[in-house]
Amino acid sequence: MNLHSENFPQRPAWTEIDLGKLRRNLQLIRADLPRAVKLLAVVKDEAYGHGALDVARVAVEEGAWGFGLSTLEEAMHLRDGSIIAPLLLLGERQHAELEWCVAHDLTVCVNEPHNVRALAKIAADFGKQIPVHVKIHTGMSRYGVRWDEALPLIEKVLAEKSLSLEGVMTHFSQSDETDKTFANLQLARFDEVLSAMKQNGIFVKLQHTCNSGGFLDLPHAHRDMVRVGILTYGVFPSQVCRRISGIEPVMSVKAKIAAIQKLKPGEVVGYGMRYAATSERRIAILPIGYGDGFPRVRNEGCALIHGQRAPLVGGIAMDALMVDITDIPQAQMWDEAVLMGKQGTDEITVRDIAKLKNSVTYDVLTNWRLRLRRKNVNSKITAQKIGTLATK
Repeated sequence: MNLHSENFPQRPAWTEIDLGKLRRNLQLIRADLPRAVKLLAVVKDEAYGHGALDVARVAVEEGAWGFGLSTLEEAMHLRDGSIIAPLLLLGERQHAELEWCVAHDLTVCVNEPHNVRALAKIAADFGKQIPVHVKIHTGMSRYGVRWDEALPLIEKVLAEKSLSLEGVMTHFSQSDETDKTFANLQLARFDEVLSAMKQNGIFVKLQHTCNSGGFLDLPHAHRDMVRVGILTYGVFPSQVCRRISGIEPVMSVKAKIAAIQKLKPGEVVGYGMRYAATSERRIAILPIGYGDGFPRVRNEGCALIHGQRAPLVGGIAMDALMVDITDIPQAQMWDEAVLMGKQGTDEITVRDIAKLKNSVTYDVLTNWRLRLRRKNVNSKITAQKIGTLATK
């Protein structure tokens, strides 16, 4: 028997990533866009918990122009995985990161003059001319140069021979809600900058403003490229934004029944004695808990077992949670349970988990812990097998 560590039995709890659904989502997004508009797939934070390298490989096959990331480590993970597409580093860079960015052909967002000069010097030392994108703050008050102060920074970029002004961008703070007033104000401010650039004979290859919400609801803001994140993974950014038929969640969270307890009336479950049986009950223990990212709730939520809802009872522990399977008599040891995702005709959505956590879908997706191993399924499905969609 081979008892080396790489062969040890896998823990009976995992996140399941359906790469076939990911591919289909990308096809539907691409088909919804005009052919001339590029797609930047946002894969920061391990592609919102889905596995950045695996997602990037599928996205390249489905026509993504490049990828949006947040950290140097995230970008290097893709470069080390042989992803040669453009990698746009969002946010701000420390000076110590700039040499790495130039050496590995990473595209940097610039927000202030100091980094423009520093980046230009390093690029010149490497004998390169590297593309940069100027981030314009149009009201979100996060990264970027203010819209009414942007032109001098853009001119500083143009003055550096080792830099190429490839893009200008902004980011909507509220594009997926019914009221689009502020989003349109941001777009108007962005257009003020573009108008000033045009008056000074300055043009760029890529104007981009849209996140997933903007892509769905602000077609007049699509410009040259859209930056799509959470929608890629089958989760709409809000409950009121436009829907694209066929988009499906890519991630499920599953575990197997690891123990079954029979309770008599009055017996309790879990820490703090938060649940006491009022009649004879049958309780299944699932080896997953708040240490894996499940919300630390008490007597709330459910799991799907044999396509039926089994209510959670007691308090969630670090490594275990308990569900009542009294009404699912066929449930046995090592049967599969779904904590997030579909089983049979029922589904527990990421929004359901977000409600338990009193948070948002983004937080749920990105906070499943790495000890909850990631299992890819349908990775062999190709574009031909899944069916191609005509683009506009």
